[in-house]
Amino acid sequence: MYLRIDRLQISIPAPKDPDPNAAAALQELLGGKFGEMTTLMTYTYQSFNYRLHKNPAVKPFRALVSNIATEELGHIELVSAGVNALYVGSTKTAPPEQTPLKPLKDARNTYHVINTGLTAFPMDSHGAPWRGDYIFVSGSLELDLLFNFFLEVGARLAKMRVYEMTDNPVAREIAGYLLVRGGVHAMAYGKALEALTGVEVWRMLPIPKVENSKFPEAAKYEKMGIHRTLYRFSPADYKEVELIWRGTHPQDNQPLVVHDGPPEGGEYPELPEVPEEFAPGLSGDDFVRVAKRLGIQL
Repeated sequence: MYLRIDRLQISIPAPKDPDPNAAAALQELLGGKFGEMTTLMTYTYQSFNYRLHKNPAVKPFRALVSNIATEELGHIELVSAGVNALYVGSTKTAPPEQTPLKPLKDARNTYHVINTGLTAFPMDSHGAPWRGDYIFVSGSLELDLLFNFFLEVGARLAKMRVYEMTDNPVAREIAGYLLVRGGVHAMAYGKALEALTGVEVWRMLPIPKVENSKFPEAAKYEKMGIHRTLYRFSPADYKEVELIWRGTHPQDNQPLVVHDGPPEGGEYPELPEVPEEFAPGLSGDDFVRVAKRLGIQL
């Protein structure tokens, strides 16, 4: 089962100007082949399907995959919040005959405008829906961990390219943070493969050979030690991750840390209404009526 906290994993900057095309690019990090939906669902279904998961030799690997899967839930939430923020102010409030959505007619991803009310959706940067067959679950512990390592490296490349596509502060803050967290996950899967096979796969990192410190938004989080921290998203379970996430980080020779609990996080930004999209579809009188029904004093 899962717990949910009404905070994002980090604070994101308030958007200064709408940027629909940056939102479209950010969608790739959500619903693309190497996006957060793929990491989330791959790790989640691998964790569901472990055999002999109570065996002491198997338990640490399941604990690692299960724990990272839970963090990925927060990543799809974070990217979605970024997509939503980048649409704020992109349309005008006006009657339908005055074409209030016209500013977005030439936006790269009009699916956001027509079908989701200017909000995120599990799709890639061109509006193609995320596909369940992106998930990889072989049943082989070694092969699954190797795929996970590859998946994190592929996701890193996508984040770097999205970062290079836009200078929007919202998109870059999210991409920078995800570069750091993806680096943790790639390292963790590499160390898991070392524990399983003796092969030091993690020594191949970083792939591509560009340090996260080259990206200012990522460097900020590295200075906070987040590149050495594996969060344990459970009150009492998955403590066996400490058997894999241990030692020192090759980048700075500082100790790897398992942090009990989620990151401090940041406030979940509230989206304003967009009457021209009929969202949320309530007027001032509606709010009063609903509040009265719920016994809320406005």
